[in-house]
Amino acid sequence: MTVILPPATIGMLGGGQLGRYALVAAKLMGYRTIVLDPDPGAPAGAVADEHLVAAFDDPAALERLIEVCDVVTTEFENPPAAALDVLAASVCVAPSPAAVRIAQDRIAEKQFLTDHGFPVGPHAVLDAGVGGLDQLPDQLLNAEVVLKTARLGYDGKGQRRVKGLTELTSAWDELGRVPCVVEAMLDLQTEVSVIVGRTADGSTRTWPVAENTHTDGILDVSVVPAAIADDLAEQATGLACAIADRLDYAGVLAVELFLVGTGDDTHLLVNEMAPRPHNSGHWTLDASVTSQYEQQIRAICGVGLGEPSMTSAGVAMVNLLGDLWPEGGQPNWAAALAVPSAKLHLYGKSEARAGRKMGHLTVLADSSTEAAHRARALRSAL
Repeated sequence: MTVILPPATIGMLGGGQLGRYALVAAKLMGYRTIVLDPDPGAPAGAVADEHLVAAFDDPAALERLIEVCDVVTTEFENPPAAALDVLAASVCVAPSPAAVRIAQDRIAEKQFLTDHGFPVGPHAVLDAGVGGLDQLPDQLLNAEVVLKTARLGYDGKGQRRVKGLTELTSAWDELGRVPCVVEAMLDLQTEVSVIVGRTADGSTRTWPVAENTHTDGILDVSVVPAAIADDLAEQATGLACAIADRLDYAGVLAVELFLVGTGDDTHLLVNEMAPRPHNSGHWTLDASVTSQYEQQIRAICGVGLGEPSMTSAGVAMVNLLGDLWPEGGQPNWAAALAVPSAKLHLYGKSEARAGRKMGHLTVLADSSTEAAHRARALRSAL
């Protein structure tokens, strides 16, 4: 494992808020930063030392990254894999192109998890090139399912909840008959996520398990620690670390899991993974010794992982979507800023749109339940 020390240069593919926080952490540690994102207003571009406004596979931009970077990472799961291969031929890329390839394609992801014995829910591949609807088992054709595109689906995009062959066919037509995964609806108790920091030599650190609530496919609230049994929290953490090991991962990896069943049959299933810092880990900025963003920099540079323990007994994070913005105005930020236990984060995005993540609120409290109650109330006051 190569150790990369300041003032080395860190490159970032993607300029969203996750990249913004990671680059801020890098700059505070003394690294130079450069981001590649085609959006001139990308949040991470505003804090980087250099912003390459170009496509992710632009040859000149990739050559510039190779020229100046000591390591290149990514802040979203969908950079062109071929671009990562070009970079990896000349400069350290972490996480590896192979790991990102798996995580950015639901078909490859499900195959990876199944091949390595990780528990997943009933599912099947829907691909016109390999038989299409005729290849689906009756178990899925006659039940309520979720149809998900294999690529480019996040925050509820590229997903349809349907029942029966007629609805499934119509939904697949709407999605352009692209390759998809069909997943059975589950007896879901809750969803949790585990965030793992791992270095190339196999050292790992994890944060306490988060419990997540979604609205319309978009993460709404994360509370930590999750209100699940200790043994289940340990199992979730163990599964996430094992996945990171199997991927030979370097960086921060988020693993989402479903808690399903009842009574003695309660168990965990792996839903999906994200090869980057994660929305459900925003809270680490305000309630952890080391944030997931600093850990990302530490992990890809091989300098040693930071302590991930909580600095508050309970914490909750609520997303602030563009729906909160009144036309031509701003939410009532004074309501949030007046509360000592609350932390307001805005991402610097110029246009507020419905469903777009514009920022988040973190609230610290004596328990995760209390923190969640306060966070929801505070968001309503905006």
